[in-house]
Amino acid sequence: MSAGEMNRRQFVRDTSLAAAGVAAGLAGTQTLKAGEATAKEAKEIRSYNRDMEYRRCGRTDLMISSVSLGGHWKRIHQFIGGEPMGGWMGNIDRAGFEKNRHDVVTRCIQRGINWVDACTIAEIRTYSRALKDRRDKMHIACSWAEKEVRRAEYRTFAKLKETIDWGLKDAGLEYCDLWRITCHEQSSQHTEGEIDELMKALAWARETGRARFVGISTHDRPHIKKLIETYPEVLDVIVTPYTAKSKLVTDDTGLWAAMQKHDVGWFGIKPFASNSVFKGDSSPDSPTFEEDNRIARLAIRYVLCNPAITSPIPGLISTQHVDNVALAVLERRELDMEERAELERAMNEAWANLPRNYQWLKDWEYV
Repeated sequence: MSAGEMNRRQFVRDTSLAAAGVAAGLAGTQTLKAGEATAKEAKEIRSYNRDMEYRRCGRTDLMISSVSLGGHWKRIHQFIGGEPMGGWMGNIDRAGFEKNRHDVVTRCIQRGINWVDACTIAEIRTYSRALKDRRDKMHIACSWAEKEVRRAEYRTFAKLKETIDWGLKDAGLEYCDLWRITCHEQSSQHTEGEIDELMKALAWARETGRARFVGISTHDRPHIKKLIETYPEVLDVIVTPYTAKSKLVTDDTGLWAAMQKHDVGWFGIKPFASNSVFKGDSSPDSPTFEEDNRIARLAIRYVLCNPAITSPIPGLISTQHVDNVALAVLERRELDMEERAELERAMNEAWANLPRNYQWLKDWEYV
């Protein structure tokens, strides 16, 4: 047996003991508002900052910062210079990129943000490097999307096991805090057999200590509910869209009810509607810089009015962006009439300006 295998066995044992301790220390706690944590509670929360709010991530019992770091770095050229990245994530082999990501992660830790979501090979490599020698400061969620079930050749238990073993080794990680497999956006396109293989892989990864917790990412609301109910013993977390236009439907037959019943953690992507809510280009010398910062805070406050959300995960491309979303957590939570009207105007414009490949966000107006 290799040293790596032994480390994982040790990890499974130690994680179980640690989880029991956290559960006992934070029993019944759903949300710790800024400044509310006792000294004992603060010690159990990764990168605790008294100016950050923390929310329980479902049955994982992890207390997660109420705003987290999304893995994307769209518009990063506005801060590091050069041409736009090109494509979805673009060429990252350029001066200033690694420093920018390291500095953003550092500011997140300073502000008490303790979760980063990385959903591509490049993102996982980048954030693993940024967390080198401080792996205990942030939880990292991983999805090697290019080697998961969106590709036909990775839809078996055997191939998915290869993916996580390859991915962890590639990133220099012994484990990830969450393996959240990226499904088709409409995950009901997967066959029942493919889903069963996926669930087997997730359960195996958790049992063997490769992932502390497991889940999926999909944009298919009815299918998410079905999966939670069909595989209640597997899914710890889901990742879905949730924008500043989303409204929670709390009847006893929908997605929310299923998540509540099975105590599933919930992370929301695209809180800024893929930047469509902003008038400017995110550059520090943009004439709408302050206005866009304000809209970003209004959007975060709006999302956080839903207590079921563990954390929105916006892409943050500068330390100032980190400071801005952290400030939103401290501001009055409920929006007044003027603020609601301002945010509604901004989101109506965002809906009108959504690129063709993001029209699906409109399907998440009612969740």
